[in-house]
Amino acid sequence: MKYNIIKEDIVYKDFFTVKKATITHDTFKSDQQVKVVRECLDRGSAIAIVLVEKDTDSILLINQFRYPTIMHPEFDGWLTEIVAGCMEADEDPMECARREVEEEIGYQVKHMEFIGDYFASPGGTSEKVNAFYAEVNSTDKIFKGGGLDSEQEDIQLIKLPISKLKSKLNAHAFKDAKTIIALQWLLLNKY
Repeated sequence: MKYNIIKEDIVYKDFFTVKKATITHDTFKSDQQVKVVRECLDRGSAIAIVLVEKDTDSILLINQFRYPTIMHPEFDGWLTEIVAGCMEADEDPMECARREVEEEIGYQVKHMEFIGDYFASPGGTSEKVNAFYAEVNSTDKIFKGGGLDSEQEDIQLIKLPISKLKSKLNAHAFKDAKTIIALQWLLLNKY
C-alpha cells in the first residue's frame, strides 16, 4: 500500500502545531487511489513511565490540571496519571523519561525497562508514546519535583498502594489512556 502527500501546510503553530494535508493513498476496495484532506495535531514523540516504589509497595502517580478535559462537564480538570512528557527534538526516550521523573516527582531513576510504543490517538494526532517501567525506593527522591516553575507546572505526587491497583482499575478511577495502558501492563507483567 502506498500514499503520496500532494500538499501539506502548517495552519497553526504555537505550543502545538496543526498541519493540513492533501493526500492520495491506495485503497482496499479497488486498484484506484483516493484523494483526501486530513488535519493533524503534530505533537512529535513523548514518554510515559510507570514507577513502582519497592520499599513502600506503591505506584508513583501524579495529579495535575488538564485543561482539555473540562470540555466534558463531568470532569473537574484534575487527572491522576503516570509521569509523562514531550520529547525534545533528537532526545533519547530513556533520557527524556529520566528528566521527566526528576522534574515531576523528584526521583532519580537508575534502571528502566522499555515496555512498548504506541500512537496516542492516530486519527488526529501524530504523538507516539514511548512507554517504560522502573523501580525506585523512597531514598531515590533526591530532587524537589512538582514540575517546572518555568512551565508553570503544578504537580502533586500520589503514592497508590499496589494492593489497591486492581480495584481502582475496575472502578474506572483512571481516565487517561497512557495511564490505563501502563497500569494494565504492570498487572499483566509484574504482579
